[in-house]
Amino acid sequence: MDALIYTAMSGAERALKGQQVHANNLANIDTSGFRANMELSTAQAASGYGYDDRHMARTEANAISTKQGTLRATGRDLDVAISGNGYFAVEGPTGEAYTRAGNITLDANGTMTVNGMPLLGEGGPITLPIYSRIEIGQDGTVSVQSPGGLGEMQVIDKLKLVRAEGTELTKNEAGLIVSRDGAQLQADNTVQLRPGHLEGSNVSAVEEMVATMSLNRTFEVQMKLFKTTDEMTQAGNRLIGG
Repeated sequence: MDALIYTAMSGAERALKGQQVHANNLANIDTSGFRANMELSTAQAASGYGYDDRHMARTEANAISTKQGTLRATGRDLDVAISGNGYFAVEGPTGEAYTRAGNITLDANGTMTVNGMPLLGEGGPITLPIYSRIEIGQDGTVSVQSPGGLGEMQVIDKLKLVRAEGTELTKNEAGLIVSRDGAQLQADNTVQLRPGHLEGSNVSAVEEMVATMSLNRTFEVQMKLFKTTDEMTQAGNRLIGG
């Protein structure tokens, strides 16, 4: 009976945390470049003398889905999407982080930002001079034309584009993608962009709803196990008392 309580308790906790993960995914289904979180759990033996046969579910560090979202054409010069595997490097609150969002805006100083975070180039955040036209190449090169539309396009900088497998990445407390070991990723010249496009979230509403319903059923089973454990305990007490 004691071992059953451990199973039911940890199973119910894992189901609740899983529901939170999928609820967050669904909440960001329309967020540009959002990468779905994946719930990971393993079995862990309970520590302590006499607990060798008691195992609990342990939630692992967050993992992210690397499936590509749908690309849509916008025609906006500052909109850009990544084709295939790759990420933009940004200056996050706690250091370098990575994102798939390509809805670039300029702050008051002309610095290129995504969701309020400066985009990084080969020498740090990219700040643009006054220009009449801007062009972002497939390789991440940022070029501008001087005011008045005179002269050729001049290269200002190149976006720092990185590549990493899903197992190498996780999300920090701010929801930003970072490397799992905390190290900065190196620029990868093979990453290609789709200028004038934006990538949508890679969250599948159907998959998330199915996963949520499955977790709801799992939670109900754990609650029934709690009830069964209580009934077994009462029956045992009656036998002892009798």
